[in-house]
Amino acid sequence: MAKNDGQIVIKKYANRRLYNTGTSTYVTLDDLAHMVKRGEDFVVQDAKSGDDITHSVLTQIIFEQESKNGNTLLPISFLRQLISYYGDQMQTFVPSYLEQSMHAFGEQQSQIREHMAKTLGDTPLAKNLQIPMQLMEEQIKRNTEIFRQALEVFSPFSVTAPKAEPTEGRKAEAKDIEELKEQLRALQTKIENM
Repeated sequence: MAKNDGQIVIKKYANRRLYNTGTSTYVTLDDLAHMVKRGEDFVVQDAKSGDDITHSVLTQIIFEQESKNGNTLLPISFLRQLISYYGDQMQTFVPSYLEQSMHAFGEQQSQIREHMAKTLGDTPLAKNLQIPMQLMEEQIKRNTEIFRQALEVFSPFSVTAPKAEPTEGRKAEAKDIEELKEQLRALQTKIENM
């Protein structure tokens, strides 16, 4: 396979076709998405200039994935927040923060799956990771709030909207989450005692 420092080289031609130099075949954006999911490392180069265009091609893959069947991972509020950082003095911190957050998310997800597999074995409950994923979403929300607070420290003169008091709905939601956490703990204790 043709590789560039361990990476598969994909050439993008003017006709928008992508050519995998490792397999000597034309590929699609879906093929590249599958390569990413399999953990294959590749770089996309403009066939004419040799410029590295990997970032724009990966962004295009995300756009296509977001457009399919309402299968969205990026909430509108996140997209708005991300757009607001372009041109901001904190823009340089955002990529490393997002990268570290996704890395931590991946590690936590793996740990939860391993723990659930050990604890529950091959049961329907183990396969339904909705509750642990909700707990992870709460952790991400806390991390995002910490990041926002850190940005305020670095940018003390920026005007921020006053924080709204929690609504009754949010209070009830927080109570429900706490109840789910307690139920999960009780279930885990029962399983450990078996």
